[in-house]
Formats: sequence, C-alpha cells, structure tokens
Amino acid sequence: MQSEITTDYYTIEQPGVAEFKDKGSRFIAYAFPISNTDHFKEQLANIKKEHPKATHHCFAYRLGTDGTVFRVSDDGEPSGSAGRPILGQIDSKSLINVLIIVVRYFGGTLLGVPGLINAYKTSAALVLQVTPFVKKPVMVHYRLQFDYPLMNDIMVTLKRFECLVLKQDNQLFPMLEIAIPKASLTEVMEKLESLQLLEIRKL
Repeated sequence: MQSEITTDYYTIEQPGVAEFKDKGSRFIAYAFPISNTDHFKEQLANIKKEHPKATHHCFAYRLGTDGTVFRVSDDGEPSGSAGRPILGQIDSKSLINVLIIVVRYFGGTLLGVPGLINAYKTSAALVLQVTPFVKKPVMVHYRLQFDYPLMNDIMVTLKRFECLVLKQDNQLFPMLEIAIPKASLTEVMEKLESLQLLEIRKL
C-alpha cells in the first residue's frame, strides 16, 4: 500500500498502448486514466470485446489519492505472475487513477512463472514509457451555503486559489460544492471562515 499523498500526485490523461513479444506470445499493454471502478469495468469490457480470442486479459489499477484502492487480476495465469507485476510498474512511477490491461495471445511455448512475471512487468513498463504523466493537485471537497451578498467575495477567493466549482445552486441561500487544492487549504479556509453567514461542510 502506498502512503498517503500530501499535496500533488501523478497520473495520465491519455490512453497508451505498447506491445512485447516472447517465444511467440504477444503481450499488448493498454494504459487508461480512470476515476472510479465503473470506469475500470467499462475499459475492461471494451478490451475484451476488441480482443475476444486473446488467451488472457490481465490487469491492475490503483485509485484514489490515499493509495488504498487497488485491484490485480492474473486472469488464469499462475497466481502472482501477471497482476502484481503490472501493479508494481504503476507503483514504481507513483501513479494514481491509472489502469493497465495486458492482453496475451499464447504463442505455443510455456514461459514459466519467471518468464511470465518478466513479460507482464516489461509490457506494463513499455506502455508507461509511451504515455505522458501529468502532475495534479490533491483536492479536498466542501459544501458552502451562504447569503447571496457573499457570492462575489467567495468567488474571488475560489478563483485566486484555483479552486473548482463542482456544483452550483443559486437559490435564496446559494449552495456551492467546491474542490480546494490541498496545498492551499489553510489559506482558503481562513478566508472563508472570516465571512459571516457562511456554512462550511466537508464532503
């Protein structure tokens, strides 16, 4: 398990693909940015549809900025020979919200467990070499409810610290759901808490 990330993390924004061959077997590695398990299921279903005759569809992903949500699958390969080596490559780059699926077409020659570990590890490493990484801030989510005259002051603060407005409801007492960069959290909260008639709740 990774330790909790402080203020920034690395991920990918574009899919990538790479191929590795060993003793006739083809290993096609796909990297995808994902934000939740539903997104993962969708990508896996698409790859299985694209490669219905593949022998195995092995994968690993890590989700969430606390690093605790992950899953690995050997999909019929010997235990520990596919999913864990793939996850190892994701973790070696300290990546979050990333899925790698490695599709294998069996070439007729058994590789053995060490050979499989090497093949899946190498395939995952190759796809990460061709997929650019991006640095993103860890965001903390809050809900604000306030008197309408405060709207301008709040929006100025949010813009200054590059906060995101996720949801806005302009009723008699407007409501905002916002994401604050963790690096700026103390300053933003000081500004917001100095305003009267503002309710702040962490989501």
